[in-house]
Amino acid sequence: MPHVIGIDGGTESLRAHVFDITGRSVGGAVSYYDTVFPAPGRAEQDPRDWWRALGEAVRGAVRSAAIDARDITALALDTTSATVVVADEAGNPLRSAILWMDVRASEEASAVLRTSDTALQLNGAGAGPVSPEWMIPKALWLKHHERALYDRAATICEYQDFMVRSLTGRNVASLTNASIRWHYRNRDGGWPDRLLAALDLEDLRSKWPSEIIAPGEVVGPLTAAAADHLGLTTSTLVVQGGADAFIGMIGLGVARVGQLALVTGSSHLQLAVTGGPTSAPGLWGSYADVVYPNRHVLEGGQSASGSMIAWLCRFIGPDVDLQQLNHEAAELPPGSEGLIVLDHFQGNRTPYTDALSRGALVGLSLRHGRAHVFRAMIEGICFGTRSILDAMNAAGLRVDEIVVGGGASRSPLWLQIHADTANVPVKVTKFADAPVLGSAILAAVGAGEFPDIDAGISAMVGIDRVIEPDRANASRYLEIMDRYNRLYPALRAWREADLIVERGPL
Repeated sequence: MPHVIGIDGGTESLRAHVFDITGRSVGGAVSYYDTVFPAPGRAEQDPRDWWRALGEAVRGAVRSAAIDARDITALALDTTSATVVVADEAGNPLRSAILWMDVRASEEASAVLRTSDTALQLNGAGAGPVSPEWMIPKALWLKHHERALYDRAATICEYQDFMVRSLTGRNVASLTNASIRWHYRNRDGGWPDRLLAALDLEDLRSKWPSEIIAPGEVVGPLTAAAADHLGLTTSTLVVQGGADAFIGMIGLGVARVGQLALVTGSSHLQLAVTGGPTSAPGLWGSYADVVYPNRHVLEGGQSASGSMIAWLCRFIGPDVDLQQLNHEAAELPPGSEGLIVLDHFQGNRTPYTDALSRGALVGLSLRHGRAHVFRAMIEGICFGTRSILDAMNAAGLRVDEIVVGGGASRSPLWLQIHADTANVPVKVTKFADAPVLGSAILAAVGAGEFPDIDAGISAMVGIDRVIEPDRANASRYLEIMDRYNRLYPALRAWREADLIVERGPL
């Protein structure tokens, strides 16, 4: 049986799995890398660490699968999106990559919004805001603050593009990333030239990869150097992937209207297929053809979710037992006995897109312990997801089921609270790492094993279990949700008042 490799370049690690074409993982491995936080709101990684991790993970996956490397027909990878790489003519990085969660470009994002360009229809139907996480604000920040480096750069691209070039020698962009984070419009308008001109960024177009390739299309075979690094052969094809969460839609089997892909990890992303072009305040998109040909995708997202739980575990101490913490939190009633968490620990992506917003724990008392805080954090994250579903519903998109992948899918407590707060069934796939499986399906399509992505989903994705909402808890959470919804505007008003005190009246 032929085999393919699916690869996910995430925020904290790179994972690789070898799959057969029934969707069964026969071996996998992971390699970790560091993130540096040079200042509040900033996050960077070294692209050379990604390449090292790729070699380690692929070699480890093939070794654990105990198959001949010549049986690997193709590989595809997804990566974090809006992780910006600045490279020279040969593709070598000139500085650390600016990670997706980095929000240093807040002022530049505001400048992008002020152009009122038609390309901004993707940003809340033109109402904005524009996220400082995206490509153009970050590139504008580089031009404003690191001008010599910006001028020297031959290429400004993404994690995905850097890796694909390292594997194949081709300097190409993914249709997914270019459409969702660069304001490229596949069906109308193409490159955002007028937007770039309004920002004095016309030269950025010459630094972007000029060729765009859609997910599932073959980029080319591995170069000899890449094959040696990965322990594979030059007959292995590299198939285009894209942004991790969007490729995760494929691994979750979310391909029809009414389904929501909830891709969880350090952050949460909510992705839904729409019946046609859909734009609305508080949401991003819709994006044409970025996952499936002739379909649109609407997006919501939370900047911090799993990373909040990791922060809490570090705060509690190195000996924290997550299984015990889950058990203790499950014994508590909905609402964590009056404790509410605002999940904006790294700002808010949607529905507010406010990079300056921050998290909060409200209602603390001497009765509350670590289990209360843990449960309240999960509830706050789930409320954040519900607020995005409400924005989708207001745009005319009714979600009737959620399919979850990633870290949250391993926690029965987290799954149940998601089902209860959203009040819809939650499904979990047999292979939980949806971006990895989605990449493997793309690799299989590129290798000719399936005629299209839908056929790949039918063959390789299976549902493991369904979590139904508890009606009593759903009703209780609806009441608590009203209190959650009042937190952000109240804290924003407090923040703005504090700024007036510091700076004087406007």
